[in-house]
Amino acid sequence: MKDEMIAQIDRASIFLKTLSGRSRLLLLCHLTDGEKSVGELAKLTGARDTAVSQQLALLRREGMVSARRAGQMIFYSLASAEARGMLESLHGLFCAEAPAEIAA
Repeated sequence: MKDEMIAQIDRASIFLKTLSGRSRLLLLCHLTDGEKSVGELAKLTGARDTAVSQQLALLRREGMVSARRAGQMIFYSLASAEARGMLESLHGLFCAEAPAEIAA
């Protein structure tokens, strides 16, 4: 039981570490709307294509995104149900509109 718990904690730690990078989190947020090319993601984030490609390679290694080739273009999309769930939770916590303040 203890070894299983440690293994799950290690898995969660890697998952959270991958999400914790600002640029990676931004890329993942943009991918919630559907697949996008490196060029599209670079334009959306203001980052260089090479920087976006490096971050996407890490996200792909961790299983959070998948790639689809169409000719010379590569399109990326969310591949992880866990990542999508976490992004939805983060959106609810930090991005959703705050309820109107109640007059005192």
